[in-house]
Amino acid sequence: MGLSENFRMLALYNQRMNRQLISVCEELSHEQLHQETHSFFPSIMAYWNHILFGDLIMLQRLVANGLVDVELAILIKLPKATSVNDTFVTTMDELRTVRTIVDSIYLQVTESLSSDDYSKIVSYRTTEGQEIRRSMGAFCQHIFNHQTHHRGQLTCVLSQMGLNFGCTDLPVIVPEEI
Repeated sequence: MGLSENFRMLALYNQRMNRQLISVCEELSHEQLHQETHSFFPSIMAYWNHILFGDLIMLQRLVANGLVDVELAILIKLPKATSVNDTFVTTMDELRTVRTIVDSIYLQVTESLSSDDYSKIVSYRTTEGQEIRRSMGAFCQHIFNHQTHHRGQLTCVLSQMGLNFGCTDLPVIVPEEI
């Protein structure tokens, strides 16, 4: 399996896990979504907003480097990420809408890139001002690891609330061979 197939598989996994966890979170009240979790982020919605921050800022960087082509009509539907503490959504309806667009974009991006594209360089400045240069492959790996890492924290919070979010195993979530 090449890089393109690996990243497509990760994009599918992220899309499916986001849908799965959003469905569970939709069962919670507004108060439960915003209550103190005593964990890495202060609330379930703060977890979702931070995951969105990572995806949005990474997408902005890919677009700014001319490495992916996303229609302007789609881009303007998305909030602009500027800070790790940005709040993009406060309700599950808002989250589902933005998350669906972002996950669809990342799936399309992974389907459109060739293996050669992953050696191209992404240059950007972090929110702290540090200049970074990474291969597109390393950059994409970070995109998917960031989501998976914070969803893992979120599933811990959901487990502590007694919620069943189902299986999170990649081979079960994305069973088809790519």
